Amino acid sequence: MSPAGETGTSSTPPRANAPTHSASKIESTPNSRGAAVVSENIGVLGVHVKKVRPWIQRDIEQTKECKVDAMLQALLQRASSAPETQQPELLQKCLKAVLPVCNGQVSARGIYSSGIETALKKYVRPGVENKFYGPFIEATNIALVCLEEIKVDGMRAPAPTVDMICQQNDMPMYQNHQTVKSTRKPDVVFLPLNSACAPFEDEKGEQKDDEKDDEKRKAHMVKNAMAKPPAPLPWKDVLACIEFKRKTDRKKPIKPPHSSCKVNDYVPTKPEYLPVDHFKAEDPAPGPSQTAKQPASDTAFVSSSLTAAQPSKGGSSSKRKAADNLQSAAKKSRIDPDDPDVTVQTGMYAAEMFAANLAVNHLINLIVVDDVMWIWYYDRQGTIQSSGINFIQDLPRFMVLLYALQRFELEDWGRNKDFLPVQVEGKQCHEFKIKDVELGEVDLLLHTSHDERVTHYGLQGRATNVVPVTSEALAKKYNNLPDGMVAKIFWGEVGRTSEPEILKRVEEIAKAHDTVKDHIPKLLWHHTFTNPTSAIREALGVPEPTKGSRVLYILVFPKLLPITELYDKGLFDVWRQCILCHLTLWKEGVYHRDISPGNLMWYWKDGKRMGVLNDYDLSSLANDQGPRGNERTGTVPFMALDLLCVKGQRGEVKHLYRHDLESFIWCFAWICLRYKRGVLLPVESRPLDIWATAGAVTCGKEKYYFLRDFEDYDSSHLEDLTWNFLVQCLWELKTDDERRFNLRMKQRFSGAGEQPDAEESNSDIDDFLHKFTSSTNWDKLNKPS
Repeated sequence: MSPAGETGTSSTPPRANAPTHSASKIESTPNSRGAAVVSENIGVLGVHVKKVRPWIQRDIEQTKECKVDAMLQALLQRASSAPETQQPELLQKCLKAVLPVCNGQVSARGIYSSGIETALKKYVRPGVENKFYGPFIEATNIALVCLEEIKVDGMRAPAPTVDMICQQNDMPMYQNHQTVKSTRKPDVVFLPLNSACAPFEDEKGEQKDDEKDDEKRKAHMVKNAMAKPPAPLPWKDVLACIEFKRKTDRKKPIKPPHSSCKVNDYVPTKPEYLPVDHFKAEDPAPGPSQTAKQPASDTAFVSSSLTAAQPSKGGSSSKRKAADNLQSAAKKSRIDPDDPDVTVQTGMYAAEMFAANLAVNHLINLIVVDDVMWIWYYDRQGTIQSSGINFIQDLPRFMVLLYALQRFELEDWGRNKDFLPVQVEGKQCHEFKIKDVELGEVDLLLHTSHDERVTHYGLQGRATNVVPVTSEALAKKYNNLPDGMVAKIFWGEVGRTSEPEILKRVEEIAKAHDTVKDHIPKLLWHHTFTNPTSAIREALGVPEPTKGSRVLYILVFPKLLPITELYDKGLFDVWRQCILCHLTLWKEGVYHRDISPGNLMWYWKDGKRMGVLNDYDLSSLANDQGPRGNERTGTVPFMALDLLCVKGQRGEVKHLYRHDLESFIWCFAWICLRYKRGVLLPVESRPLDIWATAGAVTCGKEKYYFLRDFEDYDSSHLEDLTWNFLVQCLWELKTDDERRFNLRMKQRFSGAGEQPDAEESNSDIDDFLHKFTSSTNWDKLNKPS
């Protein structure tokens, strides 16, 4: 995809018109259950990657579904000679074209497609899970060689620059996420042939002299593709992960492959879609679903490890019944209850793949349970799973999947071709160049290996990365950037007012208000890509394809310093400046709504620290008609208590100024109690970490407990003045919450149904802020040292 889109230093990109919310009860943007919280910034929150698992699961639980034929058609379209031209006949053409491969009638490079049936017959035998990797890999790699010989009008040739192969892994793979290392162990992967061969080459990293290039694939297929790599495979090279699950005590074989294949209509698997938590460590006592007899046709062979999924009755979920059937079938399972479900596990592999490369557009993974395969498609709008394929009985559809994937270039796999990997002084960087109306050409060198890079770990959402950047073009335009520049790369919602557009309004306000001037980020340059995530959903027929649609942005700013480096009076001074900037912006109609430590920054000017209220990608303007977008407004650990309740998470609580001011208080408490003189405390001394790893409602409960017992927390590393000020702020929060609760109860018992404080005047805003600024400790901290 070309990097066409809106680019500029002063102009702002257009925003698509977003529909207004018709539901009168929706007062603010509902919290998306899949919104990343910990994963927005692992380094700042200081939590382990494994604690992101609940958020990965919540993303997976929101998975959309599509028919597998629609998915295959979309993948074929992407691998075609004219991907922008609709070719609805591609699937049927390719299903017919691969039949000779299915029926053992094709040979290439001395490899015969009859070996596919032989390998699959080994696969269907009873046994434990890891005994099936080899036969599956063998069948897949034979198919890939033979499918190279199949020519279909309108389809591209296999991609030689990728040359994909199926490789056993089942070994730990590692990746650094800022200061944290993750360990994952996918069963099988697709990756380029050269990447698969690299761990098996001799110590010098060279091929053996007697091995010709055209023999490399065959030699690797015969032996090493079905062996565990002697060295960890790099995540950046993985094209797709394949995760297997096998019922541990299967005593009956899976139904073997047909001796002859033909094109048939799709037959739904049971279940048709894979629910989360379908395997359990222990089964409940046998119930009706466990004692029901199999249909006569299934008594000899159990396909998909499943009993028949019954239609939904009485409003119950057919997915839940499918999950019950799967659970019932997995008798005497030895699955570790602490292990994530296979859908979540595969989602965590996707998170690693997203993190391994810059600005990844999308990913594909496969889940295989016995003889059924599901295709999982991930992008920043969400996750889509296809209906299952019985790849043993419906071999042509499996072959078509491989046929499409084999023709994928790296960008078809989701790699962003606009960011080119380059080596600079032995460090991995990415280069981005684009024509610009004002500057001619903008050149960005993104230092993606830099220690100060802020990375994202997760599936859906903004997926913000902040990377140090250098640029000759921008250095000429802005010659006074002593601390350098950073690029912010993120997936913004199409339905929201764009951050550049909001910053344009913020800059106008700054011209008239000293509390804002010098306290906002300076946008040096930006570019908006024009490839929305909704396109694939429209092609697949997913309901509401544009809801939550995202596009990629890149914004360049001067580098700022984090507030977490500060303490005592220095911390208070920058924090206070950000509050005053926020107050003016709010009164002028710019609502930030995402106050968090990562958005409170500072820089030096004339020997003074200047606080900066940063990050406006979740902000809104007063003239917006109704809430914008589909993403939560706020970062959960710092959200106001009103917004963390069930109603708040449904968007039924209007987001007011006092909610953002409360977030400022939570940020101050977070920094004071988790850092000692700008250094993160050891994990055992950070009891507030639970805020970052709990769900929104649970986080709210934890913060209520904290308000009750905050005096018991260790404050020995803080100056008395700082601690006393924090205690006073927390006491004011608790008192105000109790006041509003009492008022709500009085209105309830008096029959008045109106919610108290549902609207705010400027006087209300000033009064609430005055509760904190009027304290003697505020005055003491505000005095120059």
